[in-house]
Amino acid sequence: MQATPSAVVQRPDPAAIVTPARPPLVPPGDRWRLRNPPPGRGLAGALTVLFALAADRAAPAAPLRAGGGRWLGRETLGGDPVDVLQAALWPPTGPAATTPDATTPATTAPGGRPADDADPRWWVDRDARLRRWAGRLADGTPITVDLDRVDRPTPWPVDALGGRPGLPRAPTDEETARLGRLAARLRAGTGSAAVTVTAPLGSAANLRGGGWLSWTAGVAYLSVAELDTLGRRTLRRRDRAGFARADVPVGPDTAASGPSAVPPLPLPTGAGWRLAGQPADELDTLVDAAVRAAAPTRDATTTVHVRSDRRADRPVDVFEVRRQGQRLRYWLDRSGFLHRLELRTTGGLWAQLELTPGPLPAGIVPAHQKPSPPTKRG
Repeated sequence: MQATPSAVVQRPDPAAIVTPARPPLVPPGDRWRLRNPPPGRGLAGALTVLFALAADRAAPAAPLRAGGGRWLGRETLGGDPVDVLQAALWPPTGPAATTPDATTPATTAPGGRPADDADPRWWVDRDARLRRWAGRLADGTPITVDLDRVDRPTPWPVDALGGRPGLPRAPTDEETARLGRLAARLRAGTGSAAVTVTAPLGSAANLRGGGWLSWTAGVAYLSVAELDTLGRRTLRRRDRAGFARADVPVGPDTAASGPSAVPPLPLPTGAGWRLAGQPADELDTLVDAAVRAAAPTRDATTTVHVRSDRRADRPVDVFEVRRQGQRLRYWLDRSGFLHRLELRTTGGLWAQLELTPGPLPAGIVPAHQKPSPPTKRG
């Protein structure tokens, strides 16, 4: 499991050890799913506590709310002396948070104890570092958090949460020139690519799919399915006229190939296509950005080199471009080809299109829309 204050992603692991164990420093790259656990309980409640403890500032003035704390005594943790304090966490996460006015603690706690006995306890060392926190979640479940101040590895976020951290900087002159040649590079050669979709959207939507994209014809054709919705997939098409989608059943032949199955050819004519002039969701927005990457733009942008990485056994540079409220990440190899395009969603996650250069299958682009072959230069 990995989480941010706004999103939780999980990966099923049948071989997981059912005892306290640290996750691998480099997380697996596949099978991650966006989840939406019930707020205030279990995992979601524990994450609320962790992110509240990690806040860079507290309200109204400090995590130990003024007038509500007391010193309980001294103990030893890991060989170090600590003071044990008791005070409410701010913002409240325990039973007091469910009172009509969360800023005022309840007069009594469950079981008839004084209200201050319901407040969490804090183990703080002589350097004012929190070493242990114990309290209750909003549903009354007890929780204890121990913080190891010696073992402090840097977390490596999975792709849905932005990938491993880098050292963002301004692009060099060579990198700026490579980005400037991107449109011409995509139109060169076959001018098309196979596409693989990984898109965590909404509160808990996990879209997977595949298809093709043509930069020369301005067309994308995909088949997309929700991992937790069996028996149905959605065909999506983007061309110069706009966007279209159709829901189609999944037969036994396509079910075996999973949600990333490519869409049928030729295009089904009786599928009840729904037409739109604008993107219907963030996946449409990402696909539209991928197609438009082959068209030079004069929009105002801010570009940052996020990090160097690898894709398809090649070194790539990851550039983040902010344009008209969007945050897009371009994964360019040294030749200037686009191997991946990512869009930051409103949920704070990253949706991805993996691009593999190759010819476009027949039947995707009508004959009257096919572009003229490129003119050879001497």
